[in-house]
Amino acid sequence: MFIKTFAVTFVALVFACGAGAQSAATGSLLVLNKADNTMAIISLSTLRVVATVPTGKGPHEMTVSADGKLAFVANYGAQTHEHSLSVIDIAARKEIRRVELGPLLRPHGIEEKDGKVYFISELTRTVGRYDFAADRIDWIAGTGQEGGHMLVLAPDGRNIYTANRISNTVSAVAVDTGTLSAPGRIVHITTGKRPEGIDISPDGKEVWAGNTGDGTITIIDAASNTIKQQFPVGKVPIRIKFTPDGKKVLVSDSGAEELIVLEAATRKVIKRVKAAASPVGILITPDGKKAFVARSGSGIVSVFDLDKLAFTGDIKTGNAPDGMGWVR
Repeated sequence: MFIKTFAVTFVALVFACGAGAQSAATGSLLVLNKADNTMAIISLSTLRVVATVPTGKGPHEMTVSADGKLAFVANYGAQTHEHSLSVIDIAARKEIRRVELGPLLRPHGIEEKDGKVYFISELTRTVGRYDFAADRIDWIAGTGQEGGHMLVLAPDGRNIYTANRISNTVSAVAVDTGTLSAPGRIVHITTGKRPEGIDISPDGKEVWAGNTGDGTITIIDAASNTIKQQFPVGKVPIRIKFTPDGKKVLVSDSGAEELIVLEAATRKVIKRVKAAASPVGILITPDGKKAFVARSGSGIVSVFDLDKLAFTGDIKTGNAPDGMGWVR
């Protein structure tokens, strides 16, 4: 991988590769537009949409392969329950495979590691794993919890954590390297009401879940799967993201229409910044300098400067933007 940095007002993509920093204007930010059934590709140099790629219905979340060539999109659906993943060739700007998930309805939270794509099936209370090379689902774990929506994969790839909105829990699922019918150990941790946003600290020690039903954050000790702390943060903390250095945590509050910046160590709010029109998805550049916040109600992704703690611009992406990813 290569570190790409540049001195312009906005940043749409920075990816890691070495210790040096060089100015460049290459790469793309990927944004899913839920209402348009598309993935927008945004140029780094112009911060404009250069292409839109059709996906399945209601694309909510996405992940990018380690080599930066493929985007995997969870097609959640709208009025009807969708049951597919779109595999998009980013350079070719087209969908190259539609993965039929059969009974695994409403795929949502999704992450990729080592060629495997992990995803939640919300309506079947399961986590599935798709092997791209083999083009098959090779592992399924049933959580038994209602409303599993977002997931996060531990840095070492050994555990998955799912936020279960209806059951009011986070499930810690041990990733099994065995067969389809041999799921790993599962532990359920009771949280606040309607946990949805979830992330894990870069050192893998803490899992943070945003409880949209009571405006709190639950912090889970990953080693023991027990609650370390729970505290109020806002109205509807719908997404949570750690900065790469683990020092700050960003929370999009769709109820208060704010982006909240917290100090991870003290759990204290550093700043609340107004972000109208349903702020949801958050993506942070690997250098920790910039973040992107999808404002679903306005069709805009806003650029946030993590040094100035202020929004510096907007990108018009499409209708109902949410999940985002990077081209590597």
